[in-house]
Amino acid sequence: MNWGNKLLLVFVVFGSGISYMVYRCMQTPVNLVSEHYYKDELAYQQVIDGTRQANALSGKVGLTITAGTICIQLPPEMRDRQVRGNIEFYCPSDAARDRHLPLSIEHGGREDIAVADLRSGHYTVKIAWTAAGIGYFSEQSFIVP
Repeated sequence: MNWGNKLLLVFVVFGSGISYMVYRCMQTPVNLVSEHYYKDELAYQQVIDGTRQANALSGKVGLTITAGTICIQLPPEMRDRQVRGNIEFYCPSDAARDRHLPLSIEHGGREDIAVADLRSGHYTVKIAWTAAGIGYFSEQSFIVP
C-alpha cells in the first residue's frame, strides 16, 4: 500500500466520520425556549418592569412543594386585591412538559396546584399577574421529585 492509497483511506474515514456526526446531529430534537421567540423578545420590557415592581414589594413570591401540591404564596400586599394573571411551568429539557395555568388566587394570596399534572424534573415557574392596573412578574426554579 503506497502513500497515495493511505491518504485516500484517511480522507474516506474522515468524510465518513463527519457524515455520521451530521446524521446524529440532525436526529437530535432541538427545543426552543418559545415557539414565538421573537414576539416574546419584543415584549420582554414588560417582564423587566414587572420584575422591578415585584421586587419593590415587601416580600417575594413563596413557592413551597409538599407531597402532592405546589403552594404559591403572593406577598402580603396582594391579599386584599383583585389579582389576575397566569402561571407558566417551563421545563428546559422538554417542551412537552410545559404547562400554562390561569392564576386563581384564594383569599390570603395563596394558590395550591396539584403536582400530579407535572412529571418529575427541573422546572422554572414564571408568574405574571396584575393588581390595581400594575403588572408584576416573578420567576423561580424548582425540582419536582
